[in-house]
Amino acid sequence: MLQRKIRCRRFTTGAAGPQKSDRNLMDWERRVDAMRAVLGEKGYVSVDELRRAIEGLGNERYESLSYYERWAAAVEVLVVETNLLTTEEIDRKAAQLDAEVT
Repeated sequence: MLQRKIRCRRFTTGAAGPQKSDRNLMDWERRVDAMRAVLGEKGYVSVDELRRAIEGLGNERYESLSYYERWAAAVEVLVVETNLLTTEEIDRKAAQLDAEVT
């Protein structure tokens, strides 16, 4: 079966994701945006790498995630690829944060 390749839809009509003026961003969305910005400013992640990571999520996962969830998933892929963090470190911190919320 031929699988359609995902193209980042950031600049296409209707799928561009939320514009900051459209609604108030949730705290976690602001944090994802800030992480992406800092990683970019420090030279760890480029726009092209972010796009590649988003497009690499696979059709099913891509379609199931919101705009900022895609960014978060892509940032996770990239920080692991660049050896800034390991998957285990990310999972450990996520579990710690989940425990704090519940």
